[in-house]
Amino acid sequence: MSILGLISDASLLVQGVMLLLLIASIVSWMIIFNKAAQMKRARAEVDAFEARFWSGVNLSEFYSQLTHDEKPRVGMASLFEAGFREFARLRRQDAQHDPAMLLEGAQRGMRVALTREMDRLEDHLPVLATIGSISPYVGLFGTVWGIMGSFMGLANAGNTTLQAVAPGIAEALVATAMGLFAAIPAVVAYNRYTTDVDRLFNRLDGFQEEFLNLLHRQGATRQPPVA
Repeated sequence: MSILGLISDASLLVQGVMLLLLIASIVSWMIIFNKAAQMKRARAEVDAFEARFWSGVNLSEFYSQLTHDEKPRVGMASLFEAGFREFARLRRQDAQHDPAMLLEGAQRGMRVALTREMDRLEDHLPVLATIGSISPYVGLFGTVWGIMGSFMGLANAGNTTLQAVAPGIAEALVATAMGLFAAIPAVVAYNRYTTDVDRLFNRLDGFQEEFLNLLHRQGATRQPPVA
């Protein structure tokens, strides 16, 4: 009664359930490793941008350097670029340089960039949540079906010994074990990465407010570069 033997002796439906759970587990671990690398890069990018931004660099020069960089802007860099680009565009269009309008435009651009950034960070997290939620029930379905088959076979054979029914029950319980194997890492990873995303959101949202306050303190008087 090895694990492989129990799986090979199970009914086709239970084997299908096990295969489905195995695929779900593989997908879950692929997402887990991918999100771990993504979150590590996101934290490093935010740390690097903050260190550079708050070093006293001129905003116009910093914007020019950022836009001439061929690397895609993510994280705080994308917020800064979106906000300052909208600020520059409105600054050129408004001869009166109304500070309230300029700040509102910058905030609008940063809000769109923040939404896009959160969508990128939360990508595939719903898949982890789904796997963690339904895998135990899928495994339980396979178990129930396998036990039903064992007892039906027991009734037909007329043999009521534990030795006759134990292999079928063991085969069915493997499905429950596989469901838990797929669900537990997915739930743990989902909770961990959701917390990481929330922390990054707080940092991005805080930067957005600080950047708008910086523009406000400058009085929207400096002429930004042409975007």
